[in-house]
Amino acid sequence: MRFRPSPRQLEYFVALAESLHFGRAAESCHVSQPTLSSQFKLLEDQLGSALLERGGGGIALTAAGERLLPLARQALENLDEIVTAAQAGQANLGGLIRLGVSPTFGPYFLPRLLPALKRDFPDLELYIREDRPKSLEAGLASGNFDCILTPDILPSEQWTARILCREQVLLAVPKTHPLADLAVVPVALLKGEKLLALGQGFRLYDDVQALARASGADLRQDYEGTSLDALRQMASIGMGLALFPAAYIASEFGKEPDLLLKQVEGMSMQRLIYLVWRRGSSRSAHFEKLLVLALQTVEGMNVAGVSAETG
Repeated sequence: MRFRPSPRQLEYFVALAESLHFGRAAESCHVSQPTLSSQFKLLEDQLGSALLERGGGGIALTAAGERLLPLARQALENLDEIVTAAQAGQANLGGLIRLGVSPTFGPYFLPRLLPALKRDFPDLELYIREDRPKSLEAGLASGNFDCILTPDILPSEQWTARILCREQVLLAVPKTHPLADLAVVPVALLKGEKLLALGQGFRLYDDVQALARASGADLRQDYEGTSLDALRQMASIGMGLALFPAAYIASEFGKEPDLLLKQVEGMSMQRLIYLVWRRGSSRSAHFEKLLVLALQTVEGMNVAGVSAETG
């Protein structure tokens, strides 16, 4: 009979690939290091290919290991989905959801959603991780996430993407800036202005790039923020103008006395937030229920500039 790796062997391989340390991998798998080492060596022997390079400087994935790692993760997820499908009638959305969220939306929406989730699905375990949208998509494709909340995802045959809400994006201008007295800022008046941006991998970085191209503004290359809070503080001391989404504004701008928020005339300053999962997932019904609850949460937020997409 053709050799097939056991689930345990695949778990050991994934743990080693993520930690690059035999001791830590064994600890995360709740086995002794000799057990993990012997089973992993047996896996390599049975496959006829080395998956790790071992040396005095540590361990690293071989080219074969790099190729097989996403397949191992997917195989383990498929086994999880077999169990989930068998328990699909349970009323707790499968028992566990690994949710990836964008840091420009998740922290300002989840505190409103989580109480409703706890109320309706008290036995649901929720694992949440924040990351840049492009990393979230990679994590979803590899099986690290079950679903993600992310802005403006590109269409793909890989995904089922459902719109959660439409969110307005506004330009923050210091109160002492020459543009501060304008109710709406014409895009042409931004020529030569310095624009601050989050780092690459954030969709807001792409939005700032588009605004810079359209207006002739200068995108500051010497500073890329990693959080909206840092960006707000930089803008408040006059280091540049910046874009902020509505949910963040509602949560954090009450404590910001030095910035005014402006619409930009001639630019579509909004973004769509999606709940996304892998197309064909056996858990699609769970995520549809999660979406319904998330839509109800958006409708109850009563936040200016954030509107549920119920159509």
